Amino acid sequence: MSHFSAAPALATALIVVQTGILVLGGLITYFSYKAYRQTGESSLRALTLGFGIVTLGATVAGALDVVLNLNLVVGVLVDAVLTLVGFAIITYSLYVE
Repeated sequence: MSHFSAAPALATALIVVQTGILVLGGLITYFSYKAYRQTGESSLRALTLGFGIVTLGATVAGALDVVLNLNLVVGVLVDAVLTLVGFAIITYSLYVE
């Protein structure tokens, strides 16, 4: 039984927010990839990867509880780890020339 079975409104809200993150994060990733393809700049390739990982982390974290019935803390930890990795790559992309 999902942790959200007692609160279907929260489950719906989580799905709506996660969908928004997936759509907007996907667009940011797509546009940064498009810019990389046009310029060939390695920093834009790293930026694309960083945003893709952050988006993936947020999306996977929300799905872990709802789809796989894992503990919410596991989802938050997965999100935090992927966000940390993604932000490290984004920082690198802004640092390199």
